Order: sequence, then C-alpha cells, then structure tokens
Amino acid sequence: MTSHATILLLDLALIIVLARALGAGARALGQPPVIGEVLAGVFVLPLLISNGIGGGLFPASIRADLSALANIGVALFMFVVGMELDGGLLRGKGKVAAAVATASILLPLGLGTLLAWYLADAHAPTERTGFFVFIAVALSITAFPVLARILTDRGMQRTPVGSLALTCAAINDVLAWVLLAVAVTLTGQGHGNQWLVLLVVPYLALMVWVVRPLLGRLLVGRGKLTPGALAVVVAGVLLSAAFTEWIGLHLIFGAFLFGVVMPRQGARELVHDRVAELNGVLLLPIFFIVAGLKVDLSAFSTTGLGELAWILLAAITGKFLGAFGAARLSGMSTRHSAVLGTLMNTRGLTELIVLSIGAELGLLDARLYTLMVVMALLTTAMAGPLLALLYPPSVITDDLVAPRRAPTPV
Repeated sequence: MTSHATILLLDLALIIVLARALGAGARALGQPPVIGEVLAGVFVLPLLISNGIGGGLFPASIRADLSALANIGVALFMFVVGMELDGGLLRGKGKVAAAVATASILLPLGLGTLLAWYLADAHAPTERTGFFVFIAVALSITAFPVLARILTDRGMQRTPVGSLALTCAAINDVLAWVLLAVAVTLTGQGHGNQWLVLLVVPYLALMVWVVRPLLGRLLVGRGKLTPGALAVVVAGVLLSAAFTEWIGLHLIFGAFLFGVVMPRQGARELVHDRVAELNGVLLLPIFFIVAGLKVDLSAFSTTGLGELAWILLAAITGKFLGAFGAARLSGMSTRHSAVLGTLMNTRGLTELIVLSIGAELGLLDARLYTLMVVMALLTTAMAGPLLALLYPPSVITDDLVAPRRAPTPV
C-alpha cells in the first residue's frame, strides 16, 4: 500500500518538474517564467486531476499538507518582495512616480467599484462591503517582482522609463497592501477578535525601532551569511507572519513588513538570493497547485466569458489609462507613457496571492475566482508582445546611450 509520505514526495517531484518545464517553455516564448509556472499549477495539473488522470495523486489529506507548505511559500515570497522595495528609487523622480502610482491606483479603484456593482448580484456574498472593496483593490495591483523580471530580461532596468516603472510599482505595492488590509478588516472574517487589529500600531513601532536595528547588528558588515543568522531571519519572517494572522490581518502582511525592515546594506546580498532561490524552486510551485485546486472550469460558460470581458476591460483600462495619463501630464513622451502604462498592467503572482486571500475569506466564489485568475495571467502575458511593439531594442539602446531624452515632453 502506498504511504502518505510516498504520495507527498511524488507530488512534490511532479510539481517541481512541471513548473520548471512550463517555466522554460514560457521563457522560450518571450514570457516571464512565472507565466508557465502559474499555468502549470492553475490549469495543467487541476485539469489532469479533474479528468481523473492524476486524481489519485492529490487526495484530501495531501492537499492539507500542500496548503501548509504553500502558506510558507507565500510568506517567504512576500518577505522577498519587501526586501526588494528600495526607498532610494524615489531620488530625483518622486513627484512623477507619486503621480503615476496614485493615478494607476485611483482609476482602477473606481472602475473596480463599478465592476463589483455589475458582478454583485451573481457573485457577492451577503455582506457586500468587503466584496466591493476587494474587487476594487484586486484591479489596482501591480506585481513588482514580475515587473522587475520583465525589465531585466529586456535590458530595460537602467533606462529612465524602466527605473520610473520600478519606482511606481514599489509605491503601488505599498498602497495596494494597505488597501488590502482595509478590505480584509472590513470583511469581519479575519481570525481572532476584531479589536486585536489595533495591535498593528505597536507592532509597526516594534518592527521599525527594535527589530530593524537588531537585524542590522546581525547582518551588516559580515562577509557571509551564517546558518545561525539565516535561521534567525527565517524564524523572524514566520513569527511576524503568524502575528499578523493572529490579529486578524493576513500572514502576508507580517512577512512583507519583515522584508521592508531588513537593513539595505548587505542584507540583500546575504539573504535575498538564498531565500528566493529555494522558495522559487519548491514552495511557490506548491502555492500554484493549491491556488489551482480552487479553479472552476465551469466558469467558462457564455455568461462567464461575458463577465471575463468586462473584468479585462476594467483591469486593463484602469491601469493603462491611469499611468499613461499621469505620465503625459508630467511631461513624458507618448511612447514612454504607453510603455509605463503597459508595465503597470503586469499582475502575475502578486495578484494570484490577493485572489487566494479573497477566496479564503469567501469574497470570491469559485467561478469569479477563476475569471480573475485568467485576468491576472492575460494582463501579465500581454506585456511582452506590447513592449516589443512600443519599445523595441533599438529604442532601448538609444535611451541607454542618451537617457535624458526618455522623459522629455513632446
């Protein structure tokens, strides 16, 4: 008889191999590897399971184990995202970045509210306030890590428009997580008593004025990362995530903040690559599988496809027009404004995490969750082809040689 441990190990091997294979395929097609990895977890394996081909590999008991591992993967991913945020990005472009980031959140929030009103009768839970706020927030997300990967793959990270996009995405991330925390609180479905959320204030003070200096002493000035120091960091991430989960927010907020307070000097080189590599190979693909098990293929009915069209229209229009309009008003050229609008539409894994929270809290039913996942994939996948048209390698080279020409008005 096949043991529980044997099935779990087989599942982990299958998840890793399939994620890497589809990730390599996505890269060969000019897409970020995360597109293929998400497809592996969200559609390929669930499709095999629903057809009975792989059903025996993912019994309920195994799914519980995978869910626990997925939560760890999400926590470590959010920790890495927090580490990647750099306040230095704001130097010299704070006003333009703030204008673009704000506009690319406010317009999607407005369109998201209208979309939630349209979808409410068919999909909203009894308590609609949290649903309206959540849909609005979900449409305002930009995936900072995916955007950074796209810029690096295309050699855009040192161009003025690429640097500005990173800055806008960083501001967007912070604002979006704050709004998501509000949405989670409004649902009244967070874990624990509602008054516990007030503990977030002393928690923030503790992280900034106590934990950050201690991490500086532990990491700054050391030539290498010792196993003991790495253990302290990982334990700190999990404890911070556990605390925010306990007070009624979600574990992602604690993990994210722990990454934000990591000392910039030395910490990134010592911690970032080691944590991100292991997490990306093993734990995040597990999260994709857990997220994929919530997908409902019956969502692709005539009605569902009509709803998907409205979701895509609101999502793409809100981010693109918000960023494009603010960039043009700030004096950027039409080309660079369009590039910025395209980049701000990338959602990727960050959006998938947000949608999983919505499903967990009962704000998204299975059909709407599925349609929103498709939106996240399509808005990320379209970045590559659009950038090839709007910002070909010859223009990138020109901007690198004469970077001052990029943000000038026309």
